[in-house]
Amino acid sequence: MKKLLFVLFVLSGVANAQYEDFKIDALINPKLKAVVITVGGEQADIQGFTNRDIQLAVNALPAEGGTVKLNEGVFQLKDAVHLRSNMKLTGSGPGTILKRAEGFNSKLIDDADIGELKLMVEDASGFEPGMSVQIWDEPQSGCWNVSSGSITDIIENVLYINSYLVRDYRADKGGWVSNAGSGVLIKEAENVIVSNFVIDGNKEHHEPVDGCNGGGVAIFKSKNVVIDNIHVKDFKGEGITWQITENVTVQNCEIEGSANMGLHPGTGSPKSRILNNNSHHNSVDGMYICWRAHHSIVKGNQFHHNGRYGICTGHKDSDVIFDDNHIFENGSDGVNLRYENSRNSPHRNTFINNVIENNGQKEASYGFAVYSTPEDLIIKNNTIRDTGKGTQKAGIFLQKGTPKVEIEGNKMSGHEKGNVIEEK
Repeated sequence: MKKLLFVLFVLSGVANAQYEDFKIDALINPKLKAVVITVGGEQADIQGFTNRDIQLAVNALPAEGGTVKLNEGVFQLKDAVHLRSNMKLTGSGPGTILKRAEGFNSKLIDDADIGELKLMVEDASGFEPGMSVQIWDEPQSGCWNVSSGSITDIIENVLYINSYLVRDYRADKGGWVSNAGSGVLIKEAENVIVSNFVIDGNKEHHEPVDGCNGGGVAIFKSKNVVIDNIHVKDFKGEGITWQITENVTVQNCEIEGSANMGLHPGTGSPKSRILNNNSHHNSVDGMYICWRAHHSIVKGNQFHHNGRYGICTGHKDSDVIFDDNHIFENGSDGVNLRYENSRNSPHRNTFINNVIENNGQKEASYGFAVYSTPEDLIIKNNTIRDTGKGTQKAGIFLQKGTPKVEIEGNKMSGHEKGNVIEEK
């Protein structure tokens, strides 16, 4: 009997293998034509060039999803384009531009309390329903202390919004409301693709956008998202930010001129794939890896001419492979492992086959600067050099108490203070 069951099990496996490549359709569920809605221009399904026109297309997709295709043209954004699960937003190349509207702000004249959905402002003239807003005061002006949402109605000088305030904001403590917001926003969604267009942040005429609440592309509490061939330029905040995510891929993108970080993975975002991007001339870091962005790969990217570091990593940002990146001519360190205690340091990271050169354009600094205490850090087969500019003072700096680092097979040259400095 046991032998018979074994034979049946084997035959069943053979049968499954034999037929697993067969595709059977229109049996249980009807076969549905893929839905594509075009936006922009006289020949499009939706002819306008605003975020509302794009949002109409997104909202019109069926429950099973589909594609919103943007034609060439400049789309004016007064709010982010809010995406949903199981969809693709794609443009027609560099001629498709999503441009943020000009900025406006006003003081709060009455306290705005946690959980409220309305704001009393000094001047409501520059706001309108459907516009994005961010709210803060001087003690609570960064990251998760900032509230964000969209205006649903305005009566005299009272703005009504669609998202509960997350803090108490006091009028006598510099409470402000601005129309700052993202270009594309993916929140609590999955299976999303964004590709093939430009986001112009209109930095000179737009209000600052807090990085934990928005960016050129902003992804929150989402998974299985691909950002491909997006050019984010001159954003008054962070270029591409993703927080509390899983399985995010950012590839083939250019991020330039951001007023903060170029790329910002963080707040518990495992399994990120950061591939073949060019992050440059951003005011702070080319990429700032924030808290608990782990088990990821950073490969084939360029990080250069950024205001501070090429790459900065720290709090529990462990088990990340950095392979074949070019990190050059940044303002300070090429790679900075910022201070963390031994429990929270970025453990088990590997830097291999990278070129790190001529960093420290604003202040004398290092190719690698290790200020945390990471276990099992590997720096192997990299080219770390100063080619005569005299700004990258040493190849690798290890602060006092750094655990043993595997430094092997690197080509280091041109450093005034030596290739490896171990603080005593």
